[in-house]
Amino acid sequence: MIAVLSSSPPASPIPSRSSTFEKGNCRRSVTVAGINSAQFHSGSRKIEVASSLLTCFSKGKSFIGSCAQMSSLATTESEQKEKQVWLWTKSKEVMTASVERGWNTFIFSDEDRGLVKDWFSIAFIRPLFIGDGELLDSDSKKVASFCEVSSPQQLQQFDPSLQHAENVVLSLLDWQVIPAENLVAAFQGTDKTVFAVAKSPFEAQVFLEALEQGLGGVVLKVDDIAAVVELKGYLDRRNAVTNLLSLTKVTITKVQVAGLGDRVCVDLCSLMRPGEGLLVGSFARGLFLVHSECLESNYIASRPFRVNAGPVHAYVAVPGGKTCYLSELHAGKEVIVVSRNGHQRTAIVGRVKIESRPLILVEAKENVDNETAYSIPLQNAETVGLVCPSRVAGDKPEKNVIPVTSLKVGDEVLGDKHQLPEFNVSH
Repeated sequence: MIAVLSSSPPASPIPSRSSTFEKGNCRRSVTVAGINSAQFHSGSRKIEVASSLLTCFSKGKSFIGSCAQMSSLATTESEQKEKQVWLWTKSKEVMTASVERGWNTFIFSDEDRGLVKDWFSIAFIRPLFIGDGELLDSDSKKVASFCEVSSPQQLQQFDPSLQHAENVVLSLLDWQVIPAENLVAAFQGTDKTVFAVAKSPFEAQVFLEALEQGLGGVVLKVDDIAAVVELKGYLDRRNAVTNLLSLTKVTITKVQVAGLGDRVCVDLCSLMRPGEGLLVGSFARGLFLVHSECLESNYIASRPFRVNAGPVHAYVAVPGGKTCYLSELHAGKEVIVVSRNGHQRTAIVGRVKIESRPLILVEAKENVDNETAYSIPLQNAETVGLVCPSRVAGDKPEKNVIPVTSLKVGDEVLGDKHQLPEFNVSH
């Protein structure tokens, strides 16, 4: 029997508060738990976060999911734990595809217990059986608590400290009514791994990304192989960006006016910080780290979502260790944002602008004897620049970026010696 949390009268109104802290040069009100506001103000260096305080119990004590905890703005991708995936399916093909991709934990209801013996003859799996509000392994040992939640009030009253298992699996009967953000906030601070039942790769991604932290895992309840392949591809891209990229210091060997060309401005659905940008180059084997327009300028307002990336023919790094042409970017496509320290994260393209502009040809090498050349034509503008290496203490004042209008032979910038052959692009 599946445990269903009992209903109760609606809880009293949840108080709210706002917190202010620094992030780049924008002012942003973040939407959390039903508060709808989003304001961006260039030049102001504050973020006001209006949040609802979701109270639940952790280890017998109540705690408040503050806005700073919920958004986890200071947490990098590399600091996040690897997400877990369990499967709930009746399809032998889905089981096989999942095991081939490293997922071998499967949930069975009472009527599906007969599948276990048959599947064991094909592959080694870890079966879990739904009991009375719990998931049991083959030895009848409790592995997880299992609960169905049908309303936000039930979620608010759920006490994770009373669940005597390391894992908690929640099946949201209407997950659109109970926002994924509320679910993540309710379990922040607990030492248990929380799973949500997802009926599609899209739902799974929402649960794994909510409030930039996500749940510890998902139970993918599908009978379609394509859903398994899609979710695995997403997680592979996500895990790839958690690795620290080893950027290469290269020396400028040529700066030359190149005439008019069609250049691409890439506007992302994410804000970039000083020192961040996109990896772009005329050759996939050598990419420059082109800085975003997040810095203030005497000529134009800061646009921390934009990278003036280069001409239409240039390659840009995308998830999965691949590249694609700048001309192929479109709204909804993912790219890799890289910092000067090598931290990577994915970002979604919101808009692409292609316009004819005067260009400057920039070339560089790691050293004089190295045949691997870095090359990129960039727009001849003060707002376009290349990211510099970090300087050691006691050296010259540190700079994040050198504008192409100030670039000269001998300057040092950062690049990535891409390991893929030239023809290995995303399409």
